[in-house]
Amino acid sequence: MNATRRRSSKASPALRLLPQRVEALGAQLHAEGIDFALAAPHAQAVELCLFATDGQTEIARLPMPLKRDGIWQARLPLSPDAAQDLIYGWRVHGPWAPGDGHWFNPAKLLLDPCAREVVGRYDGSDIHLAYDPGHPARPDPRDNAATALKARVVADLPPLLQPRPAIDPARRVIYELHVKGFTARHPDVPKALRGTFAGLAHPASLGHLKALGITTVCLLPVAFRADEARLLRMGLSNYWGYTPIAWSAPETRLWSGTPGSTPRSEFRDMVETLHAAGLEVILDVVYNHTAELDPHSGPTLSMRGIDNTLYYHHSPHEPGRNLDWTGCGNSVNLNEPLVLRTVMDSLRRWVTEFGVDGFRFDLASTLARGGSRVEHAFQPDGAFLSAIAQDPVLCNRLLVAEPWDLGPGGYRVGGFPPGWLEWNDRFRDTQRAFWLQHQNAPGEFATRLAGSGDLFDPALRSAHSSVNFITAHDGFTLRDLVSYAHRHNQANGEDNRDGHGHNLSTNNGVEGPTTVPEILAARARQSRALLAVLLLSLGTPMLLAGDELGHTQRGNNNAYCQDNPISWIDWDETDTGLRDFVRGVLALRRAVPLLQTHAWWAPSPTANQPGAVWRRSDGRAMEVADWNRDDHGALMVELSAPRVGSPTRPPSGSNKLGAALPFLENHQAQRVLILVNAEAQAVNFTVEAGVWMLKLSSDNGVVHADTDGQPQAPLPAQLTLPPTSLWIATSEHPAAPSGAHPA
Repeated sequence: MNATRRRSSKASPALRLLPQRVEALGAQLHAEGIDFALAAPHAQAVELCLFATDGQTEIARLPMPLKRDGIWQARLPLSPDAAQDLIYGWRVHGPWAPGDGHWFNPAKLLLDPCAREVVGRYDGSDIHLAYDPGHPARPDPRDNAATALKARVVADLPPLLQPRPAIDPARRVIYELHVKGFTARHPDVPKALRGTFAGLAHPASLGHLKALGITTVCLLPVAFRADEARLLRMGLSNYWGYTPIAWSAPETRLWSGTPGSTPRSEFRDMVETLHAAGLEVILDVVYNHTAELDPHSGPTLSMRGIDNTLYYHHSPHEPGRNLDWTGCGNSVNLNEPLVLRTVMDSLRRWVTEFGVDGFRFDLASTLARGGSRVEHAFQPDGAFLSAIAQDPVLCNRLLVAEPWDLGPGGYRVGGFPPGWLEWNDRFRDTQRAFWLQHQNAPGEFATRLAGSGDLFDPALRSAHSSVNFITAHDGFTLRDLVSYAHRHNQANGEDNRDGHGHNLSTNNGVEGPTTVPEILAARARQSRALLAVLLLSLGTPMLLAGDELGHTQRGNNNAYCQDNPISWIDWDETDTGLRDFVRGVLALRRAVPLLQTHAWWAPSPTANQPGAVWRRSDGRAMEVADWNRDDHGALMVELSAPRVGSPTRPPSGSNKLGAALPFLENHQAQRVLILVNAEAQAVNFTVEAGVWMLKLSSDNGVVHADTDGQPQAPLPAQLTLPPTSLWIATSEHPAAPSGAHPA
């Protein structure tokens, strides 16, 4: 077999494909050889191309003998030793009819959409275009096989050993990170492992996550990607990873290359290590588009050349025009059963073989759009969401939607089915406006603090459905949010036109770095207030990696292409005070049951719900007119525990990460007071005298999370909250009758 693989002939008599009905798409290794299956119903012929171990020399070109139900299928008889690590690609024949959406060109070698390991790297050359660059109406006759992406046949990894962490949903804290950026500059991670899957699994990385109080890491895309030719010409790359070309293959650039490992094995070992530390792992996955971009300008690397009209949405009136709701030139069509099957197989593989705990679906509205018969409208009971709901492997995993896309009716926050979590940009924008712009809307602020029940129907959705965030990978970091009034994206090569221009940010008087003490103090107060409200609001908090350290991207709010120190966390510049504050806030959240409840807040406590009484700063109950005042950013809310027997008590042992105080047996006696002053000046508050013990004051960064027996004086009835501050106090005294507020 080895001699045969070294031959350069395109039709080796030693190799032949047998007609064989194949169960799974892609390449499946077994004792009799390899089963191949490719979904391409509009293709007229398909050839399997085999390559030498250099990944460049084509040694055999074998016609696929069987097409059934739109799937080309065959078995290649080989011994297990010969079959393992075989490198292959596809040539697909069919009509050249771009006006009808067909871009078939057998001169172009194509990557299997189900590739589990990828060989090669897209270099941006125009040889990978389906059309002739000099004559766009014609197919390009140049053969791209030597530099095209190819798949490697791999065996399944050994069974998973570590059980999944049992994280209580009410205690979940998501931490969004980039595998490379998290450790690329970490001094305590060995240089050979920095910026890799193995680096994330290193004890230095785990130690930070555990000390912080994180339960769940969300990894920016780790699937194999192809960078845009435009970026490559500028010496940049799609660092974030939102240009996938092989949904089921880990990105080789995130592999350390440690001898004896592969990208797949190192990724799986990383997941196992994080599980052993009690951490969930969810993946940011991009099934809404691919790196092939627009057919008239992007490369033909895989699905476009295999069967463009199958894999992508196209206009029913102009079949040669792909519909683009993603801003990336194409939109994957999950209404096609074969495409849906490809995506579902990929998701199941990440779960069953690699052990991931869930997914954050990029531009999830695109995935849930219907076909042309419903004018591509969002369908909560459509093909994709229904398939997830009935899939026994996927339905019980953590499912997080980015609930929008760029198409008509694409903004769907609150529109996903029960059981899903959703990114809540309304929370982000409300908090930024309230704290940084003094656009004081107490009603909107209170709604977001209380879990956004206006968006997530409390009758159908859980209280942790809203993924609350202040910052994410897409936008300013927290430090930059309070340091820059404008984006500074010149390094991206688009004349500072890219990235969002409406950020609700502030520079506090100086754009960017400064040494002015008053400005630095104001920025620190704002950062702590935003972090406190993020981590203590009802819902599921998501913290952007590095925000707790004071990470800056120098004002770049769209650093998607910056694989360099602009994006990488600089651990040597850690703001230890801010880091310790976040640790303290999360410890307080774990220690106080009312700050991590399963249930929505009610006007008064019931057997199932905590009570919430909203008050003005003078202690009086909020009235209708108070909610709409735009001249007052100070208010407070008093939470009372559910009556004894509430099901808000989490299951025993549900959180293995960090020490949490046991739930108090007398729920009715526990109350929490959240005091908020988002104004630029101090505000006087009136509270119940002698019963409240201060646990957190964001203005000075002090957190008293532990009941260590040290004496502490209760808050007086009259107190002053400094500007831009959030306080938390607790009481073991029962509430006054009828919710009255003793003066």
